[in-house]
Amino acid sequence: MTIRLNPYLNFDGNTREAVLFYEKALRGQLLSLTTFGDMPADPNYPLPEGAKDRVMHALLKVGEGELMFSDTFPGMPHQPGDTVTIALHPSEESEARGIFAALEDGGHVVMPLQKTEWSPLYGMLKDKFGVIFQVNVAAEHPKP
Repeated sequence: MTIRLNPYLNFDGNTREAVLFYEKALRGQLLSLTTFGDMPADPNYPLPEGAKDRVMHALLKVGEGELMFSDTFPGMPHQPGDTVTIALHPSEESEARGIFAALEDGGHVVMPLQKTEWSPLYGMLKDKFGVIFQVNVAAEHPKP
């Protein structure tokens, strides 16, 4: 079984500023930054005003580790202290389902496990202790 994990920091509209600050302060390397507006439009779920420029996901390499970042979606509650989640990256979907089910016991599902633009299986939940976990199986990229 292979699982990677990393801190995932959430901000309320100032993720880009935070990522650039941490990149400099921690001598990191920004590997990716995607805004909500960069994603394909979905007529069933139009982006609200102010969402387009917010950061949906950013990845900063720091030494041998990684930090992930995101802005909250406009209108989502944001409370300092709830700004860090734990991102788990199991290598197999069966592992992801088992981990998700175990953490879900006594907790609350924020986003059920499902296929997304970036993952064959992704979901988010708050466990019974109030810790937020993101479970993400990495997408396989075809080899050239």
